[in-house]
Amino acid sequence: MRYRRFGKTNLFLSVFSLGTMRCLASESVLEQTLQQAIALGINHVETARGYGKSEQFLGRALKVGLPVPREQIFIMTKLPPTTDAGQMRQWIEQSLVNLQLDYIDCLAIHGINTWEHLGWITQENGGMQAIREAMSEGKIRHLGFSTHGSLELILAAINSDLFEFVNLHYYYFFQRHEKAIALAHQKDMGVFIISPADKGGRLYTPPETLERLCQPFSPLELNYRFLLGDRRITTLSIGPANPEELIDPLEVSDRDYPLTASEIAALERIETHLVQTLGTDRCGQCYRCLPCPEEINIPEVLRLRNLAVAYDMTDFGQYRYRMFENAGHWFPGNKASCCTECGECLPRCPEQLDIPRLLLDTHQRLNGSPRRRLWE
Repeated sequence: MRYRRFGKTNLFLSVFSLGTMRCLASESVLEQTLQQAIALGINHVETARGYGKSEQFLGRALKVGLPVPREQIFIMTKLPPTTDAGQMRQWIEQSLVNLQLDYIDCLAIHGINTWEHLGWITQENGGMQAIREAMSEGKIRHLGFSTHGSLELILAAINSDLFEFVNLHYYYFFQRHEKAIALAHQKDMGVFIISPADKGGRLYTPPETLERLCQPFSPLELNYRFLLGDRRITTLSIGPANPEELIDPLEVSDRDYPLTASEIAALERIETHLVQTLGTDRCGQCYRCLPCPEEINIPEVLRLRNLAVAYDMTDFGQYRYRMFENAGHWFPGNKASCCTECGECLPRCPEQLDIPRLLLDTHQRLNGSPRRRLWE
């Protein structure tokens, strides 16, 4: 296992972190998964108040005993943004009770997803007041945030200088947030990439087309190497359902070097295939089509179409597309069927895409039963 400095926290975290959102079948499953993760060298464990019984299960697993001293394991939990200092105090205390800990190594504000959320957390007498009190009392060591918000919002949160780290969506198939990576690195913040296997493309069950293009690597391995080849990134989340799912990701953990020629060639082959397959229907993800009067997240809809058409990633596209209109600020935007063909986006598109036609095509390909977030 390799370890990297988590920005100005000065913690040295394993390049893979244990996320505990999925290993909740029972207390024993979480305990076994935690013990296996530690045995493999993972020293960073992530949970959240909102992850069902994750905090309670993790607390009991920690109480059973660890094969290493508590000081060598770094626990992160996450709490929602709020304007209510009293509410935040209560949540902090409850998390400490759930986790059966005297202190939390890293607290992340869970989901600064809207400008309103950022306003709440930057209020002097709001939730931040309670967090500062807890930090002064030694109950919280380091503060960061997670986000599903726009790039502009993420940059503003980083520029607030309130945080020591950021939990971020960024993958080979979603590079929109590269500017956030760059700014966080400039400010010496730790960068924690969340859900690279699942939100990164459901790469644990890749389609045959993508598998072929990635050879001699697996799509998941190549995505991990794309991320870990960037030294600005500290750690990647693994969200196993059981101890067995920990093994495959860790096979690339000892490769702490830049991308090799063969890895670069595979990534170039993937990109070339995208361009050739989509032709003049390829969305380049410039985001200039926004805002949409019908509140359709046009770039994300067309990104999912890019992946479905070029790589047969239809399963992933359906998984994400069906969350539109069902996940609130965690995955904002209306479905493409809301397009009225008003044409406002057309003159803004530098590639001159027929956006209404592509939106309709995406809806026909990817729509189905609605989905919600995993723990809801």
